[in-house]
This record gives sequence, C-alpha cells and structure tokens, in this order.
Amino acid sequence: SFFVDNNNGESFFESLEKLNQFTKAERVKQGNKLELYERIGPIILVILDNASYHKRQDIIDKIEQTLPNIQLCFLPTYRPDFNLIELVWHSCKARWGDTPPSRLYVKSSLLIGYLSRLTNFRKF
Repeated sequence: SFFVDNNNGESFFESLEKLNQFTKAERVKQGNKLELYERIGPIILVILDNASYHKRQDIIDKIEQTLPNIQLCFLPTYRPDFNLIELVWHSCKARWGDTPPSRLYVKSSLLIGYLSRLTNFRKF
C-alpha cells in the first residue's frame, strides 16, 4: 500500500509512476528482461475510492497511455465499509476522538504504527 502526498491528480499520477518504476526495478532484480516489462510484465491493480482526483479523465487517459501495466479499479460509490482507510479513521476516532488537539501530535507515531500493522504500509 502507498498513499498520495497531495490530493490532486498530478501527485496521484506521480505516485503511480513511482509504483510502476519500483515494480519494474524489482522485476529486473529478479532476472526479468526490462524490454519485456510493458508487454508481458505484471498487471498492477490499483484499488481506488471515488475521490475526484482519482476520476479526472485527463489523468485516467494519461495512465492508460503511459502506464500500460497499471489497471485502475474503483470501489463502489457510498460503500465506506469497502475502503480500508475509512475503517482506520473509524478506529482512530473511537480510540482517540476525545484527545485534545494539543496532544494529538504525540499520537501520530501510534497512528503510523497502527497503519503499518493494518496495511503493511510502505511509502514509495
């Protein structure tokens, strides 16, 4: 799993490029030929919520044209129970919802640890 730093179409595309480059490099390390990556390499299935920056047609077109190994799959609309991050936020609110804002910075490392355990979080 990885997260987009800024919630906009450009940073979303850049994150997918990084994921694609990382995957390509890993495949080459495993002995696969670089020139075969786009033709017979793995399909990278990216599961997305319906955030507007995920649905921008210009970004989707750019992904289809330049990142042929990336396949986008959108979660059903209005189904937060399918979205892992919604479950994380719900758990965080239940656990730390009454914490005063001045003390929340202390909890950020706990949140990162919590995310790591839940998602095998790794930032590319």
